[in-house]
Amino acid sequence: MSDPVPSIGTSDSERDRVAGLLQEYFAQGRLDHEEFTERLGRAYKSKTAEELARVTSDLPERDPVDVGRAPRAEPGVVVHPLRLRDPALMVPWWLYGGVNILCFSIWLILYFTTDFTYPWFLWVLGPWGVLMVAVTFGVLAAQRDPHVEEQGEGR
Repeated sequence: MSDPVPSIGTSDSERDRVAGLLQEYFAQGRLDHEEFTERLGRAYKSKTAEELARVTSDLPERDPVDVGRAPRAEPGVVVHPLRLRDPALMVPWWLYGGVNILCFSIWLILYFTTDFTYPWFLWVLGPWGVLMVAVTFGVLAAQRDPHVEEQGEGR
């Protein structure tokens, strides 16, 4: 933890914050029951910031598991919803179109070169298409924000 100024007294909220950290470390298995109880007692008895810092000085500030995770969006940050032309929606639609063009082409070759006329490509086109439409509308509806739409109308 960062080095606090030793002469600064600690508040109840600071002691509670350190107690919360100790509970997390205990839950993660970084502290056994004895050590947890001893450190918790020291945290609540601490009078200065230096005493409070010594309680967690040998423990990591951040959990190593959280280091690789993406940071969460801050409350004031505006995340724009997906639009129909967004690559996150366009790539699956292009993949859907490409696979169905390939299936239709194979069927067309078979149709003209053999006596096979059953339109089997519709079994790929139909169910996958219904799923694609449902997912696309679901994503767009879930991200619908009236404030963002009002801003987009002036474009």
